[in-house]
Amino acid sequence: MSHQVRTVAETGSTNADMIALAATGLEEGVWLRAERQTGGRGRQGRTWVSPIGNLYASALVRPRPSDPPAATLALVSAVALEEAVSAYIMGAAVLKWPNDLLIDGAKLSGILLERAGTAVVIGFGVNLAHHPTDTDRVATSLAAYNVAVEPADFVETLADAFARWVERWRGEGIDVVRRRWVDRAHPIDTPLTARLPDGSAIDGLFDGLDADGALILRLADGTRRVIHAGDVFLL
Repeated sequence: MSHQVRTVAETGSTNADMIALAATGLEEGVWLRAERQTGGRGRQGRTWVSPIGNLYASALVRPRPSDPPAATLALVSAVALEEAVSAYIMGAAVLKWPNDLLIDGAKLSGILLERAGTAVVIGFGVNLAHHPTDTDRVATSLAAYNVAVEPADFVETLADAFARWVERWRGEGIDVVRRRWVDRAHPIDTPLTARLPDGSAIDGLFDGLDADGALILRLADGTRRVIHAGDVFLL
């Protein structure tokens, strides 16, 4: 899976643009990067602040009938991003379900998967030079750790890692990706709280991921609860 990066100075949302391009038959392996976004989106409809100097990029995957479930591309995207970040700051970042990357408990990046017909668009937002200070979650950036990297360089590192992990996902199956995800996540038994879509919350200990990439929490009574959707916080 080779890649090609297209760059624009400004757009509303690289994911929205990529969804439109997917409908025209755009081939897999093309990336779209914007220097700045005016309408960046996060998970569950949140806005994503987009100053110049950070990464805003979207990739396109066209799942094949023999591929693992398309939803598991969330794991592929997360392990690829962790690998890319580790090229600049080794061993500092940890994965948090469903697809956040944290350094010292602060959010470095976000990933947003959206369907585009039969294709999947994966948007990456990574705080390279700047991070917000007025959000409900503590954020950080690579610059905060004295790491300077240009978005144009970072996207090439990320696209290379993503292509490799998509090939492994296709060729070896989801388990190799899931194992890598767990290996790069916060430790087993880390206390977590999951806020579910219905507004309720569950506290438990991290107990890995199931075969489809859902979060497993071990509750105080010893039972295991599988979380398929929700927001997760480190306690």
